Amino acid sequence: MTSVGARPSRLLITLTGTVLGVASLVATIGMAQTTAGQISKQFDQVAATRVTVEPKTSGTQDKKRVQISLPWDSVDRVTGLAGIENASLFAPVETQAEISTIEIHDPTAVKLVSPNIIAASADLLDTVEGKIQTGRFFDVGHDQRRDHVVVLGVDAAEKLGINRVNGQPSIFIDGKPYTVIGIVDEVGARTSLLNSVIIPIGTARSELGLAQAQTLDIRIQVGAGSVVKDQARLALAPNTPDSFEVKAPGGRGDLQTDIQSDINVVFLALGLIALLAGGISIASVTLMSVMERVGEIGLRRALGARTRDIAAQFMLESATTGVIGGLIGAAAGVFVLAGVSLTQGWTPVIALWVPALGVATGALVGFAAGTYPALKASKIEPVTALRDGA
Repeated sequence: MTSVGARPSRLLITLTGTVLGVASLVATIGMAQTTAGQISKQFDQVAATRVTVEPKTSGTQDKKRVQISLPWDSVDRVTGLAGIENASLFAPVETQAEISTIEIHDPTAVKLVSPNIIAASADLLDTVEGKIQTGRFFDVGHDQRRDHVVVLGVDAAEKLGINRVNGQPSIFIDGKPYTVIGIVDEVGARTSLLNSVIIPIGTARSELGLAQAQTLDIRIQVGAGSVVKDQARLALAPNTPDSFEVKAPGGRGDLQTDIQSDINVVFLALGLIALLAGGISIASVTLMSVMERVGEIGLRRALGARTRDIAAQFMLESATTGVIGGLIGAAAGVFVLAGVSLTQGWTPVIALWVPALGVATGALVGFAAGTYPALKASKIEPVTALRDGA
């Protein structure tokens, strides 16, 4: 075993490939586990917690027919289901009604492009994770009483010249006054709301002829998508649950699996290439050692060493080199993971078996790399070895 460290410089060069390969392997698995944990905390919460329910349609592209309408009490039906935090009906109002801040009766006046009118139930703001710039959002009471109140998106408010609500400004929709009670300046979903006039759905039904809701928006807990997807259909239409199309995100486990797979494919490939280079390096140096120690091999054979003894000696030396490379590589991989995590402010995550796997991989690479040189050494004849070694 003293021959392993007899030439330190050669040993260092031999270890380089193995160290790089094992370090890549350990760092890759650790980074996959760490990144998956970080992404689970920091990925797009809106996309991961949003479910939309829409009626299925039939017919051609030009003439679509809704099979079944969303019940007007859809929010009440799904509220309380496992994993659901908020829900709201959403419906664009198809109308040619003119929207203005003053009542105009001039038929010759040029009509300006009016903001869209969106009808919604009271929990819309919480469901789309919106924020009020000023004022407030309408509540269930406004909806049930069919009050003439509206909330403006910030872009719609700018078009209409309204920037405050403390004076109870009004807008006119088709000549009827509606009090502006709030302005929304930020939403996590449905960015079209920022350029819309938002009206209680009950008011839209009585005043603007709204016939049906388009979508039921639901905000869920992370990972509850698959459960809500099945429960929402049954709650809305127990007899015909397949009449609704539910779009729900996958669970957190799916996300972590996808992240780990993507990272592993890229970095494990790099790690394997480095390990291959390390194995070739060990094989080359071991083979060179065999050629340099022909005299020693001949002497050992002349003194009674068997073929398998010679082979075992070089296999052991090669495997030892691999273990040393594995130990250094595993430590380097852990330090790389810790350094990256510290730089990014992450919490490093690595399973205890990963460094052990790195050491075992180094040993396996060394053992495999030493197979051919060991066989070559074992086949050297004593007489030839002593003559060439002299």
